Amino acid sequence: MAFLADALKRVKPSATITLTQKARDLKATGKDVISLSVGEPDFDTPDNIKNAAIEAIRRGETKYTPVAGIPELRQAVAAKFKRENGLDYKWQNTIVSTGGKHVIYNALLATLNPGDEVICVAPYWVSYPEMVALCGGVATFATAYQKDDFKLQPEELERAITPKTKWVILNSPSNPSGAAYTHAEMKALTDVLMKHPHVWVLTDDMYEHLVYGDFTFVTPAQVEPNLYDRTLTMNGVSKAYAMTGWRIGYAAGPDHLIKAMDMVQGQQTSGTSAISQWAAVEALNGTQEHLPKFKKAFERRRDLVVSMLNQTRGLKCPKPEGAFYVYPSVAELMGKTAPSGKKLETDEDFVLELLNTEGVAAVHGSSFGLGPNMRISYATSDEKLEEACKRIQRFCAELR
Repeated sequence: MAFLADALKRVKPSATITLTQKARDLKATGKDVISLSVGEPDFDTPDNIKNAAIEAIRRGETKYTPVAGIPELRQAVAAKFKRENGLDYKWQNTIVSTGGKHVIYNALLATLNPGDEVICVAPYWVSYPEMVALCGGVATFATAYQKDDFKLQPEELERAITPKTKWVILNSPSNPSGAAYTHAEMKALTDVLMKHPHVWVLTDDMYEHLVYGDFTFVTPAQVEPNLYDRTLTMNGVSKAYAMTGWRIGYAAGPDHLIKAMDMVQGQQTSGTSAISQWAAVEALNGTQEHLPKFKKAFERRRDLVVSMLNQTRGLKCPKPEGAFYVYPSVAELMGKTAPSGKKLETDEDFVLELLNTEGVAAVHGSSFGLGPNMRISYATSDEKLEEACKRIQRFCAELR
């Protein structure tokens, strides 16, 4: 349709949202559906955070906020980066946006010129390349292979960098694979970036607190302080605090970048919800006593799902270090025929047949840039996960 912008031709709808909606539609017809397609903790927001929001409403904190966020939250963000990541930022070098996605979009919009390249590490979160395209840039790809536990190797990063590269987006722990980088693994990547001073680093640290066992989280500017002046460190409260619907993301970076993002945001959305910001102040400054409970539950669920999937015919599922996703390979099942008579030629065929036959919603790996795999979110109850895995086992056993 000529009325619509040409930019829309460069962008695909989000596969995760599409699959989640398909699952909802099937459920509405009365089918018993277990959705493992959405990246959202099933826990409720902790009470201290909810109470802080209620108190903010009662105090009358219901007006417009400064574009880059209320000073109290920006100070809490700077304190968090110092306390947890060893990163020194003035509060004026922070920004608060309507979710982590909004932070990333603002950074890209404020910096990309036509033809500028942004390296996305496959498998990548579905929105990265689409946001790059909307902002006029070109998404390029560096692959993190299953044989390397979905962790980008330095030679792959080196190969992906060109004179046109402006950003590399590093997401650890990863959506969709759950892979997280140790200090040594991250240092190998930052060593490559030190050789290319024109390349900036955009971190997506949204799953920082969801790491398991004795794994220690690190972020690029912490590992290589010489990258500090060309790194935007992004995080948010959605996952670790079960605050997906509150829509608060935040970042810290060099002064000129934060000012540019502030200007973009000022003409786009202005400041985010005052009530959500006061809730986020409590999330960052208040008790963290919910976190061990969240982590214990997610680790138990990860172990259950990995074990059951690896007992499933034709599936191979690495055990990730963090987030709440697994990314099993379905390569051995390609070419087989589903009970419906449909031949499985792609991982999208696989997840659609799984949904229609067994009522289990997952997301096909090719939408994250690396297949044939599927992403399963284990952010739901043990009972649902066990039943879903039994259905997956049955579906795979019946393929011919």
